[in-house]
Amino acid sequence: MITAITGASGHVGINLVRALISRGRKVRIITHSSTLGLETLEVEQRNGDVNDQDSLIRAFEGVSIVYHLAAYISLLMSDRITCNAVNIEGTRNVIEACRRNNVNRLVHFSSIHSLCNEPLDVPIDETRPLVESPKSAPYDLSKASGERLIRQAAREGLNVVIISPTAVIGPYDYRPSHFGQALIMMAEGRIPILLEGGFDWVDARDVAEGAIKAEQTAAAGANYLLSGTWLSVKEIAAIVSLITGRRPPALVCPAPVAGVCAPVVTTISRWTGVRPLFTSVSLKALAGNRNISHAKATRELGYEPRPIKQTLSDTINWFLDNGFIKRRGIQ
Repeated sequence: MITAITGASGHVGINLVRALISRGRKVRIITHSSTLGLETLEVEQRNGDVNDQDSLIRAFEGVSIVYHLAAYISLLMSDRITCNAVNIEGTRNVIEACRRNNVNRLVHFSSIHSLCNEPLDVPIDETRPLVESPKSAPYDLSKASGERLIRQAAREGLNVVIISPTAVIGPYDYRPSHFGQALIMMAEGRIPILLEGGFDWVDARDVAEGAIKAEQTAAAGANYLLSGTWLSVKEIAAIVSLITGRRPPALVCPAPVAGVCAPVVTTISRWTGVRPLFTSVSLKALAGNRNISHAKATRELGYEPRPIKQTLSDTINWFLDNGFIKRRGIQ
């Protein structure tokens, strides 16, 4: 049985590949531009692009299971065109390629951001409606639209399962992710002031394990939230301080002040080509719903996320061991 993975070189993708290989699975990675972090793993490689349906049809030949992780992640309001091309049209192409090759099961990775955040005083679970407001962030809207395509395909008979993780952190973050870069900067003492708010953080390894269990046991059409632990940015900085021995930033920027600064930070990032540390989109996420339930995944899949302190320790140590964090001044 061959298992194909789009987006295999992403943060969750690499963890998923490693988890599947550890189970003795034959893995085929569908690569478009990068194999970073996958070079030493025993995988089959096929070229494929989610925006090229024919390449996917060829790449999925002989495949029983497809994990669709490829996505364009953006924290900018200006990225609508690319988000739609990859997250909507790319998903449409994956569905068709699965149909053409009679794939037994498609595991689609959506996102917590595809679900409406409000009301904030009601826990988010799998019954929460998908985002549809045109004022929403392009990434959120595109992931919601992609999930609608998947749900429609399920109604038409395609055997699919939907996985929606919260904010992913963890080891094997080779390119580093948005918050992975923030953790590196925290560990090196390069963040002078923290942002107000927080999010639900989940270990990439737990997401991979939950997805595999869903692939193996979930009913066709099922969807699962894979959440972890809500922590404020300040609480995360305090844990990073305990791990590294560096004093955490003492100041926390109030959300209204950060909101005024966000457009300036975004403009400067465009001029310099440096990814912004925060944007108006990320600030809104940090002020979002604090209660995201993984009760269904726990009940039906046996999903249990590991302690967040363990995740942060493993992540910081992985960054240290792989040269992403300079050891100077770290205990």
